[in-house]
Amino acid sequence: MRPAPNALMLFAAGLGTRMGALTRDRPKPLIEVAGQPLIDHALALARQAVIDRIVVNTHYLAGQIADHLAGQPDIALSHEQELLDTGGGLRAALPLLGAGPVFTLNSDAVWAGPNPLETLRTGWAEGGARMEALLLLVPRAQAHAHAGQGDFALGADGRLTRGGDLVYTGAQLLCPEGATVFADRVFSLNRLWDAIAARGGLYGAIHPGAWCDVGHPEGIARAEALLKGRT
Repeated sequence: MRPAPNALMLFAAGLGTRMGALTRDRPKPLIEVAGQPLIDHALALARQAVIDRIVVNTHYLAGQIADHLAGQPDIALSHEQELLDTGGGLRAALPLLGAGPVFTLNSDAVWAGPNPLETLRTGWAEGGARMEALLLLVPRAQAHAHAGQGDFALGADGRLTRGGDLVYTGAQLLCPEGATVFADRVFSLNRLWDAIAARGGLYGAIHPGAWCDVGHPEGIARAEALLKGRT
């Protein structure tokens, strides 16, 4: 039996360039939505899901994030001298995350509906041994303030293929060992997903609620409306 997932990688190292002037003097995870920094919205999900080990990666204005998280002993920081992208960042944090499957979550989103980490945990427990990664998705119509197109299509067997109208939300649960095989220091988790998909281990689950991208200024008002129940 595979070990139960009990560690979370929270991505918070990016430059936040799409936020424009809002990130000139603060990192994107500290931008407030409904009176609360984005990173605290994400951490609330982790607390509700009772995840014991949380690792936050940092780079841009890292000291501000470190100060904000000070005094929380269950949170470790993985500082990146250079931006390592999602795959490189996850690999660098593995010594802090420990063995076993890992949740990953982007810090620039808000959610409505069930806790996305609980949805992933349930899907992982019900999945077969071939499941190496479980990505949480929303239909395009439920992806608020998201300008892009869909990312994946979900097959009847639960496996994912590229294309389609499902949007990746930035939440997943995966076996991270595959990230150690890449020679590049900086790489995207997309490369790991492609390798997992080639082995038949890339699966998806649908979030039965709404999700809002807060990667740009327009997303802040949309996210606040979503949290108030006005979609």
